[in-house]
Amino acid sequence: MSAPDYGRSFALWRDACADPWQAYTRHAFVEGLADGSLPREGFLNYLRQDYVFLINFARAWSLAVVKAGSMAEMQAASATVHGLLHGEMALHTGICEAAGIPRAALAATEEAPQNLAYTRYVLEVGYSGDFLDLLAALAPCVLGYGEIGARLIAQDRDTPYRDWIETYGGAGYQQMCRDTGTLIDRAVADRLGPAPETLPRWGQLAHRFATATRLEAVFWELGQP
Repeated sequence: MSAPDYGRSFALWRDACADPWQAYTRHAFVEGLADGSLPREGFLNYLRQDYVFLINFARAWSLAVVKAGSMAEMQAASATVHGLLHGEMALHTGICEAAGIPRAALAATEEAPQNLAYTRYVLEVGYSGDFLDLLAALAPCVLGYGEIGARLIAQDRDTPYRDWIETYGGAGYQQMCRDTGTLIDRAVADRLGPAPETLPRWGQLAHRFATATRLEAVFWELGQP
């Protein structure tokens, strides 16, 4: 299937780092989710780390509210924070509790070095950069999971990880991805004009996106049992 349409800026950034994007979205961990071959212990290790990751990722999206230049941008960033805290994290807590991992143990998970590297990179971008820098660093996670979810749900395969796939491939998350892509495109146009890719600033944003993409691919390694 073709990649979902999450906006022009995302498509250009993704195409500019095609190899890292392939390593991220077609990682062995992802394919193990699709066909069910991923060991359950590895999946639970990943979920525990991702739970801690999402706490810091929500903080980074909260910084986007601070960095935003308009009420519309603030509302869009706030909606994403809500989706993270009340949607994705509910998936993690539900699966882990069913596996005998209580919320207290989940919250006490020690961050792995890969987790620290990724979350602190995005937070540093949020502290030191502007709204566009932050969006470029945030985009690979939100939109990459959307692309993965859309591809895997379309395969309709028998896998014990169907709940994960349905979360990210489902209508609610896919709409959040489209809304995020619209937010990025509007923010870019407002700040850089109709041909942003002709400006030196565009290369800086593409580099932010590519760095976060590489860190995403490494994050999957936390799913080793």
